[in-house]
Amino acid sequence: MAEIRRPDDMVRITTPELAQAFIDEQIALVKEQVGDKKVLLALSGGVDSSVVAALLIKAIGDQLVCVHVNHGLLRKGEPEQVIQVFRNEMNANLIYVDAVDRFLDLLAGVTDPEQKRHNIGEEFINVFAEEARKLDGIEFLGQGTIWPDILESEAGIKAHHNAGGLPEDLNFELVEPVRILFKDEVRVVGEQLGLPAGMVYRQPFPGPGLGVRCPGAITRDRLEAVRESDAILREEFAKHGLEGKVWQYFTVVPDFKSTGVTNGQRSFEWPCIIRAINTTDVVECSVEHLDPAFMDHLVQRITTEVDGINRVLYDFTPKPPATVEYE
Repeated sequence: MAEIRRPDDMVRITTPELAQAFIDEQIALVKEQVGDKKVLLALSGGVDSSVVAALLIKAIGDQLVCVHVNHGLLRKGEPEQVIQVFRNEMNANLIYVDAVDRFLDLLAGVTDPEQKRHNIGEEFINVFAEEARKLDGIEFLGQGTIWPDILESEAGIKAHHNAGGLPEDLNFELVEPVRILFKDEVRVVGEQLGLPAGMVYRQPFPGPGLGVRCPGAITRDRLEAVRESDAILREEFAKHGLEGKVWQYFTVVPDFKSTGVTNGQRSFEWPCIIRAINTTDVVECSVEHLDPAFMDHLVQRITTEVDGINRVLYDFTPKPPATVEYE
């Protein structure tokens, strides 16, 4: 099959009309490529895989089999949102895999960031491959590859996340309906497909999930502190009109404790670090300076509502010298 390239003269997709024209074109191409065969898709709930899922559902309906793996490192409410949108609203053929214990047991005691990333990525492939082998008639693998992935791969910046990680017996042909699009175009197409704004404009989220925002060996209680504090931060950013204006914002709960006072008693608990940054290219990032009164409100909510947190810090470090994530 010939490689699909983005035409040099392709008009940027910025309007519903252009998005619909692209959707109609891709539906025809997918039907031609797939025929009456089945397509398997790892559906994370991220922007790219969600848009691909919605597009493929329109093209081939229940010939698409979506697999959503909950590895315990997703943000609060994300697995539920995937099930609600795709199974309940779009009638997708969705397989939900609860692999929380499997992943967290595997990660117990692992402190090296690269080893954590490797374990999470490898185990995800193992779980996905196990589910794939249970299914009959799968000949295609759907992927949310987008044009920057291709460009970065060709430039040697990062490896293209294709099917190379799957075992040899799972020899699927790729279906990549958004591979010629930039991220902003994928979002416009997602809106036109009827996906909820919270999914279409979801913040960038690392592949290993909250695992890299829980530095050191991951424990269930500290992971839950990250998840709950992150949920509060996202809720408050939305309430105060910052959602969509700040590029990325999240919390980190490091593996050390400090003395504090909780309900009149000495406490020995973790700090919660808030990070909020802006960027156009991710090569350099600037820090979003929050209003002091808003910051006070965040501190009050997080320290009173999240178990195990007695201190809130704000990361004022741009990139460089810091990176976006802590691991």
